[in-house]
Amino acid sequence: MIYTSTLAAVVSALAAEAIDNTSKQAWQKLYRPGYADGGSLESLMRSSGEKGITRMDADCWVYARLHSQLIPRHWNALMAKYSTHKGKKVQAIAALVPLIASPAPGLFVQKAVTAWAIPPMKGVEGKRSTDMIVLPAQFYDMNGWDLEANHERTRRRWRKGVSDVLEEMVGEALREAERILDAEGVLLNMAA
Repeated sequence: MIYTSTLAAVVSALAAEAIDNTSKQAWQKLYRPGYADGGSLESLMRSSGEKGITRMDADCWVYARLHSQLIPRHWNALMAKYSTHKGKKVQAIAALVPLIASPAPGLFVQKAVTAWAIPPMKGVEGKRSTDMIVLPAQFYDMNGWDLEANHERTRRRWRKGVSDVLEEMVGEALREAERILDAEGVLLNMAA
């Protein structure tokens, strides 16, 4: 299985985690945590024989590999930004909040991280058939994030600061994920 980009691999792997599949996958039989002895996608492909490896197997393997190899803040940044699994997205948000250095009050930082990870969906208003987290429109009103009623310009600066730190974490995480996936040979080499 070859992915066209790191982002495509990450998004696909995180989406696979949200699918409830309780049967033991082929990748789980081969995967052992730890880079040196964790098995490889190539060995998974060989062991699958004629039936071949499914996209779900590859996505689950990539998920497990990234989860074991990325440092927690990078993993949590990717989970908060790209995961569709409600529980894991919420856990990742909670893990990121204490990592954000900001002059803003704690409540503001918590709300800013949540709003970054769960942006408002246009035209939704809580009536969506998918299993996505949808927050009420009033959640995004920064007036409720700052009980001290600081100036609008100050709140915007705080929110941008939080967002910038989170985007930097995601950028670092994607670069590290690319290094891992490139070493595994699962990224399409555009130069070849």
